[in-house]
Formats: sequence, C-alpha cells, structure tokens
Amino acid sequence: MPHVLNRGALIGKHNGSTLATWLSGLDLAALEHVLTARSDALHPPQPRSFGELADRLQRPGAVYSAVAGLTRPQLQVAEALAALGPAPRTTLAALLGATGPQSERELDAVLEALANRALVWPDDAQQLRMAAPLRDAWDHPLGLDAPLAQLVADATSEELRKMLVALGVPSPGTTKKQRLTALLAHHADPKRLTAVLDSAPEATRELLHQRARHHTELTPALHADSAHRGARWALERGLLVQDRYQYGPARMPSEVAFALRGPDWRAPFTAAPPLIPTVPVTAREVNGEATAAATAFAAQAASVLTVCSAHPPTLLKSGGVGSRELSRIAKAAQCDAIAVRLVLETAYAAGLLARDGSDVVASSAYDAWAQNEPAEQLTALLRAWRTLPLAPSQDRDEDGRTRPALAGSPPCTGCVQARDALLTACARLPAGQAANEPTALGQLVTWYRPQAHPLPQDTTPFATMVREAELLGVIARGALSPIGAAVRDDNDQALLTACLDLLPTATRTARFGADLTAVVTGTPSASLATLLDSVADRESGGTASLWRFAPATVRRALDAGRGAEGITSDLASVAVGDLPQPLTYLIHDTARGHGRVRVTSAASVLHSAEPALLTEVMAHRKLTSLALRRLAPTVLISPAPLDKTLAALRDAGYFPGAEDTDGTLRIERSALRRVASSVPPPRAPSRRHHSRADTKAPPPPGDAGRLAAALRATPSTALHAGSMTHAEELVAGHASLLSLADVRQLTHAITENHAVTIDYVAASGRRTVRTISELDLDPPYLYAWCHLREDDRVFALSRIRGVLPD
Repeated sequence: MPHVLNRGALIGKHNGSTLATWLSGLDLAALEHVLTARSDALHPPQPRSFGELADRLQRPGAVYSAVAGLTRPQLQVAEALAALGPAPRTTLAALLGATGPQSERELDAVLEALANRALVWPDDAQQLRMAAPLRDAWDHPLGLDAPLAQLVADATSEELRKMLVALGVPSPGTTKKQRLTALLAHHADPKRLTAVLDSAPEATRELLHQRARHHTELTPALHADSAHRGARWALERGLLVQDRYQYGPARMPSEVAFALRGPDWRAPFTAAPPLIPTVPVTAREVNGEATAAATAFAAQAASVLTVCSAHPPTLLKSGGVGSRELSRIAKAAQCDAIAVRLVLETAYAAGLLARDGSDVVASSAYDAWAQNEPAEQLTALLRAWRTLPLAPSQDRDEDGRTRPALAGSPPCTGCVQARDALLTACARLPAGQAANEPTALGQLVTWYRPQAHPLPQDTTPFATMVREAELLGVIARGALSPIGAAVRDDNDQALLTACLDLLPTATRTARFGADLTAVVTGTPSASLATLLDSVADRESGGTASLWRFAPATVRRALDAGRGAEGITSDLASVAVGDLPQPLTYLIHDTARGHGRVRVTSAASVLHSAEPALLTEVMAHRKLTSLALRRLAPTVLISPAPLDKTLAALRDAGYFPGAEDTDGTLRIERSALRRVASSVPPPRAPSRRHHSRADTKAPPPPGDAGRLAAALRATPSTALHAGSMTHAEELVAGHASLLSLADVRQLTHAITENHAVTIDYVAASGRRTVRTISELDLDPPYLYAWCHLREDDRVFALSRIRGVLPD
C-alpha cells in the first residue's frame, strides 16, 4: 500500500498551505491511493485540476461520508486537531500523550490514514491542517469553546486596551490589530496565562476551574453567568469573553481551558482496539458450524419465498408487512420470525420480491433463482445483505413498538458501517482464535466504527447484527467463516466459491415413512419442494425438512386435477426405496372418495350416484347451515354459494368435487402472480409515475489511475487551470455560492440528464437537501423533478449552496 503520509512527510518538502498544493506534490502512486480512498472524486465530470479536486474533496457531504468510515483513534486525532487548529505534529503528539516510540508509530499510522482520505495534510510550515467541514463536525472539540481570536473578533480597540492593562501587558500600539496581536500572544503563552490564573480571586478560580472540569468530562460547554461574583475579574482580563451586546452568557477561550487543565492533561487516544476474551478454534470447527447455519438459512429462504410466491403477503395501510402476515409466513415456512424478516429484506433488495399494489409479489427473477443450487441462492442474498442500509431483523422501533418488515425506512448508513466494522473486527482477531462470546464482538464494532449506533432493541451493543451474521453463516463459533471473508472483501466470485465449498447441493430425493411423513435432509430442490408442498403439509424446515400427508392434503392434489396413479408415480420417482404401503393406501382411498359428491352452482346443486350418501349428507349436523333440500334421490340443492358449500363439505370430512357447467370436474389451480422486474425497485417512489423514458442512469465512477495520471500531467503552476464551457459559465453567472467543482457537477447533471443532490436555501431561509432529476435550465432558475416532494419544483440558482452526485 502506498504510504501517503508518514513521519517524514509531516516534516518534509510539501509547499503551500492548501489541500490543492499538497495534492499536487504527491507522487503518482500516492495520488492514486487518495483517489481510490475517496472515490467520490471519480464521479463524472472528473476534476480537471488539483484545485477542482481539492474543492470536491472538501465538500461537506463528501467529507461526512469519509468520516463515517473512521475508527475511534482516527476520530480522536481529528478531534484533537480540531481543538488545536493548525498545529505541528509535536504539539498534537504532546496533547495526545503519544510521545514514546510505540505511541509515535501509532499516531503516524493514524495520520497517514487521515491523509489517505484527504482529511488531514501537512503544509510547508510543518503545520497539520484539516478539511474545514471536518472541523465543523464538533461544536466543542474536546469540550472546548472557540479560541480567543474568534471570541474577541468584534471587540473594539479600546476594549482590547483595557484587557491588556488589566493583565499588565504594555500596549504595543494604538491600532486594534496591534493590541489584538499582543493579547493573543499573551494567552498563547501557558506560563504567563497560568500566572494570571494563580493571582485570580478565589471566587474567580472556583468559577474557572468548574468550567474546566466540565470540559474535561467532554460535556457540552457550560457558559458562565457574567453576573457571577467571580466573573467580572475574568471578563476584564479576557479569561472569559462576553458578547459586546451582552447577548448570551460569557464564554471561555480554549487557551484558558487548556491552561486550567494543566500541562499533564491529555486528550483521549485509544490506539488499539479493546481486548475481548478469545478461545482457540480450528478452521474445521468454524467451517462445520458455518455450513450448518448457511444450509439451514438457505433452506429457510427457499421455504419463505415459496410461501410468498404462492400467497403474497399483504402490506399494511401504513406500509410494510405486519406481524400478523409475518406470523402466517413463519408458520407456513416452519421458521422463526427473525429468519422471515431477514429473508424478506434481503430478497427484496436482491430483486426477488417487489411491491404490486397492496401486496409483495415474487418478481420474474424469483423463478430463475428458485431453480438454482442452494449455494447460488445464498450468494444472491448475501450480496444484498452486505450493502443493506438497515438491520433486517430489527423488530422494534425506538419507542418499543413492533416494526413492520419492508417498511421502507430511510436508509441507515450507520447499519452499513456497523456491518463493515463487524466483519473487520472478526478478520482482525488473532489467527486460530475466536470470540468466547460472539456478542462481545460489539465492543470491537464501537472501536472500528464509533459513529455506528446499536439498535434500541439491543441489550448488548450490536447483538442484532451479530445474530444476523450467525444466521447467515458469516460468523461461526465467534470467528469469520470463509463465507464471511468473501463478504467482507466484497468479492462475488470468492463468495460463490465459498458457498459452493460449504453448502451441499440441493436434495432431490425424500425418505417416506410409514407414519405418513416425508423427510428431506439439506435444502430440497425447487421441483421436490413443489411436489411435496402440493400433496403434503410442511411441518418443519432447516437442515432437515418434514412433510406430513393427510386425506385433506391428498385431496388438495386431486382438486388440482391430478390422479391417484400420477401422484403415486411422482412420489415414487423421488423416494429413497419403495413408497410405504400406508401412504399408497391413503392416496388411493382418498381418490376413491374424491368426487363422489359433486357440486355445481345453482346457487349450489349436489348430485351423486349414491342416494344413501346424499341422505347421510343431509343428516350431518355440521351441514345444517347449508339448508340442503332434496330434489331427487340423487340431487340436493342449497341456497349457499358454491365455494361456501365446498368448504362446509370438506370441513365435515367429505371430499366433494367442484363441477363446471358442462359436467366435468373443475380443476382448482391458483395462478402464480409475478411482477416483471429483474432489478430491485426503489424503497419509495422517487420519480413521477409518468417518468420519461430517456432519463439516463448515473454513470459508474471513473478509474483512479487514469485520473491521477491526467492530474499529474497538469502544470504545477496551474492548480486551478481549466476554462469553463458556455453552459458552465451560464450556471456560474447565477449560482454565486457554488465552487467551480459544484458548478461543473450541476452543469454535467443538466446536460447529461442525471440526478443530483443539492444543498438549498429556501425563501424562508431554511436549508434543505433535495435530490432532483430531469433538470431544465432557464437562468436564473432551474426547473426539476423533486424526489422529496414528488412534484415539479423551481429552484433559484443563487440559493444552491452545494452539489453532490446522486
């Protein structure tokens, strides 16, 4: 891996204080590494100069996305630098307590990682600088308020003179700049500042130390009341600063807080991840448990989607699949609700399910997926799980209420980061070691991704995420399985290979028992599952599935137009050995009774060649609601509809056959619904219903190597080189708040008909973030389709503050 920033680089030959200048001084390999880490810079239109690249890398949205992937020590170093402002590495190391050889190496590694993301870089004065949006990520970095220069920026020259007099510092001149320079120099000297603090009255020292203690606890800054009996002495000397219009409480400059904390105070720096209890584990043990878990989940997924294919779940009016439907699917598929949620969310993301009105229906891609081997089926679901912007098995919201599945919740980037951190934490465990308790892995997640938050339902951090990984076979016995390693590397081919190695092929045979059951070990093939589902009821699933035969289940197959001989022949073709005699007797006995009573619509007419059978039907207590009346020895009539009559007869233990108007038995076969969608639809409607067919999909990011070579070919004196096109000049003339990079991004979206996200200030003054598409430029306005409002909107170019690719 190229070393973009090491200790030598921090004190080396970088010239200039801007990010553009630092970027232009990197060699080709280092620049390519930065572009790879910050792939947002590769989206079209690609930057044409280092200045434009620097603008892109420092956009707030791009910086916040990069910050989401930082570890705890990286965030701690960034926060410390945000508190210090531009500072040399030695000052930063002293604040963090990184003064020993090992600590220095750890600090250099963190600084290099931040530089790789263009978040922190050195200038020619050996000062470490950081992207402005990163500094703004903390209101009070290290619990500190703003520095003195910012707090006294509005003070008058006379007010500054009075502070110098109170401090006993001679005024170097009569201008505000001279007096401000002297005051800042005094507060920048810890020894002089400490001497002043030591001479303060007791009430003042108590007040200031109270503030410093609160800061040390890293709580939000507590503002001192200027009316406090000890505040006036501090206000006169700039130890506290009051707004000149007396608006708000007095504030403590960061220099004063540092002096009060003393030279021995250190900012937190947790360079190494926490240690968790581990136990020895072999690859064979991990693979064995991963195989069992992945095989069970693959079978459950096939079962759940088979149920959803035949009987699509109905969505709640408020959206999502509710608990009642989830329970129905879980009962029919013989698995628990967590597995159902996990299958529904991953299958939806993989494009196997899609919304169709008020139902969730199998898509046209499902039928092809169902014919695949279990390893291929699981691979598709694992790919979807890897980037799923939610926790599929989350069943409770923040208020403790039941959360529907497929509810269309807003994307959660923290869930993706937590999943990535979990996989990384497992991969970093010592070789041959595994977590003693898998839930302890949550402690490592908070170190690798401190900005990822556990779910409200988690009693231990990230327990839900760990449980999902175990169900999928990603984690086994507290360690990363080969499947998990391929998921972490985001390598589709390696993932398929791992699944093929660990999962058995689909089972195409069943063992039939004399107790009228059929047992299938492993994952049944689609054809076997369809056959058994048509003639028996599934009672359990997982590593082994159980079906049970009964007269009613056989009758279901007969109603679908199949004969006893055909059913027996089909079952015998998949049986291990001969069919048990009780099963063949059941099939033929049920077939003999099937259709002895026939029902046709009149409302309902029952007829049979056996008058005694009709007499028995009329006398049956369960059939009194049908109000049967005899018209002839072989004919009965009922005012009840055909379907109700059939249901009542079947409930009473008879096997009636429905008859068409031409006298033939009606075949009861439900048609399977499919949605013609081979890719997953959006979570929520993001375009108008009559969207234009000519809207283009966003192009893929470019190549980091080619862009690095093109930028290196740019003359070093032309950091901001590159003339604008006529369209860019037109946009830039009205969008005065946008940088060159944002102007080019917006113009590209207009000319290429791509969606884009804008930071917009409404007429009311409220800032909002909108994703827009189908852009139509009519200066000084921009007409576009707003995905948030789902309507056409007009945006003033002068109110757009930032642009990001969608």
